[in-house]
Amino acid sequence: MPREPGRRHRRARTSSPARPATVAGRRRRAEAGLGRSPALPARPGGDPELDGADDPPDGPGHRRIMLAALAGAAVISATALVAALLAWVPGRSEPAGTARPLTPAEVDRVAALRVTNLRDVRAGVRITVGAGGARTELVGWIDWARPLVYLDVGGPGAGADRGLAQATTSALLVRPDPAALPTPARPPLVPPTDRWRMRDPAGGHGLGAVRDLLIGLGATRVDPPGTDGRWLRHDSVDGVPVDVLQAPLPVSGDPRLTLWLDADARLHRLAGRLADGTPVTVELSRADRPTLHPVDALGGRPGQPRDLTDDEAERLAALPARLRAVGGAAVTATAPLGPSATLRGTGTLSWTTSSAYLVVIEDDSGRRTLRWARPGRVAEVHRSPDGPATPPTPVPAALLSAPARPPGDDLDRLLDAALRAAVHAPQGAAVRVREDRLADRAVDVVEVPGGRRWWLDRGGLPHRLELRAGSGVWVRLDLAPGRVPAGSPAPTSR
Repeated sequence: MPREPGRRHRRARTSSPARPATVAGRRRRAEAGLGRSPALPARPGGDPELDGADDPPDGPGHRRIMLAALAGAAVISATALVAALLAWVPGRSEPAGTARPLTPAEVDRVAALRVTNLRDVRAGVRITVGAGGARTELVGWIDWARPLVYLDVGGPGAGADRGLAQATTSALLVRPDPAALPTPARPPLVPPTDRWRMRDPAGGHGLGAVRDLLIGLGATRVDPPGTDGRWLRHDSVDGVPVDVLQAPLPVSGDPRLTLWLDADARLHRLAGRLADGTPVTVELSRADRPTLHPVDALGGRPGQPRDLTDDEAERLAALPARLRAVGGAAVTATAPLGPSATLRGTGTLSWTTSSAYLVVIEDDSGRRTLRWARPGRVAEVHRSPDGPATPPTPVPAALLSAPARPPGDDLDRLLDAALRAAVHAPQGAAVRVREDRLADRAVDVVEVPGGRRWWLDRGGLPHRLELRAGSGVWVRLDLAPGRVPAGSPAPTSR
């Protein structure tokens, strides 16, 4: 404790009881109260309890001056401290709440925002579209490097979109779940494999607009500096100091986007409107960035693509001979061709007769057809919607006599590629995309020119063929190599 001038102070004692007040002590206090300086007794010989006994005495006028000076200094210090606390913001000196044009440094941060996102690769997102009882809430992640959006869709305005959604720049897939909880949660890191279907990414609103906004927040180049932005205020998001700015971004036609941007050009929040005028808010969690797993129709889980080893290249080159030796395969096909046309086929494929025979069912309508495919030709007849889900035997005469046409949709192209693989080995540079497992069997996923992927086991037999469709999704043919059942169509001269 600092000493008051002219007054004795005793050192604190922790081991001795307090001394009772003495008559002399009371007399000194009384005299001090009358404004007289009490007589100071001589310091007892070496009494350790007395501190400052050798200090010179002060008069009452000097003491009052010192006390007044100390009180004034305290008032001034307190006033300055309060003013500093009210005006203080981390790293800034501008008064809070005063909008102004962006500084050159702030313009540069806005211009670097999208490149920073791409450099960070991924982030968690929480999105609100609309307001009140019409709002849609979405929770999940954005991977700017792939790019890929993966969301759980909920909220009172979700409607038929309630469930899961995955999207790339060219395709939007949904997995509707009307029984899902109204409030969305983080989607499962490994997505379900069934019931995914294409969704029309209607421009300007809904899931398509959210997909475009999120993916558009990543870019490979710094944006041109803008000139019409405004600094609004200081704020913090999850303890991170940010500047709240109003500035347009190339990803959005809204010139009044509000951005919560930190000192490293990392976006933490965005508020604005979609192209159709619907309000949207995006919260980004920069620490929530797991590796995402696209569904099979969007290419499957990421790998580490590399050139083929010599052994892998030899297995790929020997593929035609192995297909002819094994003879054929039971096949199932999955082809999401559009919002209302996910085709599923079941049947057989013969590399010996160079033909494929399947019953094909359209998910939404239940429409069924029989397809007989040969290299460059396809015949098709309609079947009853309540007919069998496997091709009938013997082959109906109507199919055998149906006029052939060139391959039409992506399912025809997939069957055509599978049949021609027994004639010519893939040409051009191939890439091993990743190692995977299929039916508890280790396989190498090998991509060859033409947008095709073969899933080859270590013996060189194929167990899946994928083809990149024009819509940006992968259609697939699962193969179980072996003897083709009797009753499959034989080749004809047509």
